[in-house]
Amino acid sequence: MAQASRAAGRGPRRRLLPPLVAWLVANLLTWAVAAASVAGDGSRVRYWSTGGRTRWDSAHYLSIAETGYEMFRCRDRYPDFPDVVCGNVAWFPGYPMAVRALSATGLSYRLSAAVVTEAALLGMFAVLWWLLGSRLTPATGLTLAVATVFPGGVYFHALFPVSTATLALLVCVAGVRRGSWAVAAAGGFASAACHPVGAVAAGMLLLSALFAWRGDTWPVRCAKAASAAAVSGCGVLWAKWLMWQATGRWDAYETIQESSYGQGGVHQPFDEMAAAYRFPFKDWYTPEGHLPWLVRHALDAHRTQLWLDTAFVVLVLATAVALLVRDRRRGLDPGEWAAAVLTAAVFLVPFLAGAEMSWYRNHAQMFVGLLLVARMPRWVQVPLLACCAAQYALLGAMFFAGVLV
Repeated sequence: MAQASRAAGRGPRRRLLPPLVAWLVANLLTWAVAAASVAGDGSRVRYWSTGGRTRWDSAHYLSIAETGYEMFRCRDRYPDFPDVVCGNVAWFPGYPMAVRALSATGLSYRLSAAVVTEAALLGMFAVLWWLLGSRLTPATGLTLAVATVFPGGVYFHALFPVSTATLALLVCVAGVRRGSWAVAAAGGFASAACHPVGAVAAGMLLLSALFAWRGDTWPVRCAKAASAAAVSGCGVLWAKWLMWQATGRWDAYETIQESSYGQGGVHQPFDEMAAAYRFPFKDWYTPEGHLPWLVRHALDAHRTQLWLDTAFVVLVLATAVALLVRDRRRGLDPGEWAAAVLTAAVFLVPFLAGAEMSWYRNHAQMFVGLLLVARMPRWVQVPLLACCAAQYALLGAMFFAGVLV
């Protein structure tokens, strides 16, 4: 009896250990990349400081957490500024509100932001591990290894909402797999509230009637899919409501995007991919002084990032098709269907929206596609891990050097 009790106690600890180890490894690897990089002023990067994880957008998220939303004509405050709209209404409130809630404990806003980011990353590994069956095998071990160096994953450690939005998408996938409408809808709402790209959850949930809720009749499946999608869409409505309260305008988000960033409407995705590939980041943000080897070779890493992101989404979709053709009886489970749909959508949305300078961090939310990486053959998983590790170091150095915003 005592031995059985001890074995039962070790079970949960063993199930929690792999995601905890993955989180620690991800931090250590990112610290190593930061240590081999320099900041924009030529000084060494301090990874364990909030300053090393802060970029331009971080200031806007922190301002929302501290004082809420605002929008104004730039020339009203800065006479020499172009006559465009300024403010922080281009950023969604899910992450800043979590930071505000944690800051009530007495932590500074910056430290609260870092804690929220890292807690969300740990949650990502935990939910992914649950989706993988919580069993350590060569396939799940390699998948978890890829997760630690996932393309664009340096933003999982930055003062950005990327990790919180990705965690919400994983929760949404978990809800679809479990057949839990409430969990799927809550995850969709949170992902949409954290980041515009997270709104893809609403589209996936609308399609979920085709592959999820299999124990229900068709009318019930359609009702669950439509209502879960509607709840997810309410995440966007909540964001716009907060902006309206502060500015008096329901179109505050659209106004600043068009006025200050030239974004709005639907763009031709292939043209946007080409523009993103050609974007001269190193001409805009070049570190000063002598550059370490890693930084010198990372100044154009966004280009190899685009190739790797494209290869990843192709591999995920090809794996889904192969599984459907090879084993029509088993095929994909609802969670894998959801992950495949979300991966394709997350890849496309930044280019449809014209996110010329942010697609590389938006694509990090394709992390949900790792659920299908576990179903890939070993001869695909191992090269994928090697490519992701090399690109992680390059894009990470590009980030810590201040070349990326």
